Amino acid sequence: MQFITGTQEALNPQVISKMASYRYRVFVEKLGWQLECDEGRELDQFDRQDTVYVVGEDEAGEVVGTARLLPTSRPYLLGEVFPQLMGGAPVPRSPAIWELSRFAAVDFNGSMPGPLGQFSSHLTLELLRATAAVASAHGAQRLITVSPLGIERLLRNTGFMAHRAGPPVMVNGMPILACWIELPGVLAA
Repeated sequence: MQFITGTQEALNPQVISKMASYRYRVFVEKLGWQLECDEGRELDQFDRQDTVYVVGEDEAGEVVGTARLLPTSRPYLLGEVFPQLMGGAPVPRSPAIWELSRFAAVDFNGSMPGPLGQFSSHLTLELLRATAAVASAHGAQRLITVSPLGIERLLRNTGFMAHRAGPPVMVNGMPILACWIELPGVLAA
């Protein structure tokens, strides 16, 4: 697997298009999220010029994973849409804290090892590590993410220092939480 990283301006428009189609397949079709987006393409107001992407491609050039990184010093998903997940604490606003969102590691073609699922273990770990390295290279010391309940355990089981920012909250019938991911420990491993 290879990782392509950068902002919209730095990435080939074809990579952005493939990523948007992949996100639609994962988040709208597979997970059933009710998102306002064009048919077949999932992009939202947080896909801006300063958004940093990590896109995983298999040997055939097909997208098998994606992550979106946003500095919390500008508007971001948790801060604008889900501030209640902070359990009463203020939402982060710091150039040293970045949000990880639209993370998915699904190999729809079956060309990567591991079962088909949002978080195929081998693929997930590679994508998480690549994303942590990219975030760190942009000055991030911590990540914050809006995630389903099981993600905290998955992160810990893969060696990431992760902990809740607040208690889980039911959103559209699903428990979600804000989860901190500490980068220095991950990158030292």
